[in-house]
Amino acid sequence: MSAFDQAERPTRAAAFARLGAFLPNSGRKYATSRNADYGPHDRTNVSMLSPFIRHRLILESEVLAAVLARFAPSTAEKFIQEVFWRTYFKGWLEQRPSVWTVYRHNLSTLLTELDEGAQLSRHYAQAVEGRTGIDCFDAWTRELIETGYLHNHTRMWFASIWIFTLKLPWQLGADFFYRHLLDGDPASNTLSWRWVAGLHTKGKTYLARPDNIRRYTNGRFAPVGQLASSAPPMDETESHVRRAIPEAANAYDGSPAIVLITEEDCNLENLIPRDRILGGVACLATSARSPMPVGEPARRFAAGAIEDAADRAEEHFGCAIARPADERDWARAIKDASQDASVSTVVTAYAPVGPVAEQLALCRSELENDGIRLITLRREFDDLAWPHATKGFFGLKSKIPGLLERLQRQDVDFLL
Repeated sequence: MSAFDQAERPTRAAAFARLGAFLPNSGRKYATSRNADYGPHDRTNVSMLSPFIRHRLILESEVLAAVLARFAPSTAEKFIQEVFWRTYFKGWLEQRPSVWTVYRHNLSTLLTELDEGAQLSRHYAQAVEGRTGIDCFDAWTRELIETGYLHNHTRMWFASIWIFTLKLPWQLGADFFYRHLLDGDPASNTLSWRWVAGLHTKGKTYLARPDNIRRYTNGRFAPVGQLASSAPPMDETESHVRRAIPEAANAYDGSPAIVLITEEDCNLENLIPRDRILGGVACLATSARSPMPVGEPARRFAAGAIEDAADRAEEHFGCAIARPADERDWARAIKDASQDASVSTVVTAYAPVGPVAEQLALCRSELENDGIRLITLRREFDDLAWPHATKGFFGLKSKIPGLLERLQRQDVDFLL
C-alpha cells in the first residue's frame, strides 16, 4: 500500500483528515523538503491534498485558515504559495480562454495524426506504455497510470523529458496527464505543460537534468546520458488576447430551485442557502476530458467526489439528489430533476474554463428554451484572487499577504 492511498477516498471527511495529518509539516519542514520525491510509498513531505482541493471537497480558504491557525504566514509561506498557484492558473486561464480552445483543437488534430502516422504513433505508444528505456520516465508512467498521482517536481521532469528528449507534442502529454491525474485540472495542467515548453512565460523553458533528478529522488534514478541537454522554447502562431473575467451571479434570489453538483465544486452547502432548495442533480464530466479513455483512478475519484457531495447535499438541503447514469446529456438530467421538483431555477457553482464550463454552455440555451434559469455562483475567494492573475505568478504572489488579511477579516469561506 502506498502513501497515495490516503488520497484515494474522495470525501470531504477524508480531506479534513488528510489536512489534519499534514498540518504539523506545513511550515518550515514543507519548505525544506517539498521538492524531494521519495517514491510512491513515502509522501510524508507533501500534503496530498491536491485531488481534494481540485474538486473542492475542501476549499482553498479552509486549508489556508487551518495553516494560519498553526503557523505565522512567514513560516508557512511556501505552502501558502503552492495553494495560490492553482488559483493563479485558474484566474489566468479565465482571462485567456483561447489558450484552452486552441489546445483542444490542436489535440484533436494530433490524435488524428496518431491514427495516420506510424512514427508518431509508435513513439507515443512507447511513452504512454512506459517503454522508452529511460528508467525514471517509464517508472513515472506506470505510477501515474496505476495511482493517478505524481509528485509535482516529477511532473516537471516528466513534461521536460516528453517534450525535449522524446520530442513529442506537449499537447499529447498534457492530455495524458489530464486523463490520469486525480487532481487533473484544465488550467493547472494545461498551463504547467505550456510553462515547461516555454509558451506560458515566453522563452522560458524547464530542462530536466540528471543530477537534479538524482538529488531529489535520493539516488533512485540517475538518467546520465539519456536526457536532452538543451530545451529550446516552443513557438505558436496564435495570439491569446486577454479578456475581462466573465461575470457570475453573486447572489441567489431565493426562488424555489434545484442544485446542480459538478466535479468543479463538490461543496455547495456553504455556497447556496438551503432555504427553498427542493431537489438536485449530480452530473459528472470525466468523459469530456479527452477523446481518449480517462484513467480508472481519476474517473473513480471524480465519481466518488460527486457521490460524497450528493450525499452531503441531500442531508444539508433535505431533498433528493438525482445521479443520472448518462453523464453526456446534462440538459436532459437537469430538466428531469427540475420537473420532479416543480421548479424552473437551477443553482450551481461557477465553473472555470474547462469541460464542465463547456457542458454548462451547451445545455444553457436548451434549458432557457424550456423556461429554466441556470444561475452560477462564484466564490468570493476566486473573485478576490483571480483579477491579480494577469501575467506571471508574481503579480498574485505579491498580493497574497493582503488577500490573507482580507479573507480573515471578512471570514470568506473560512468555515472550519
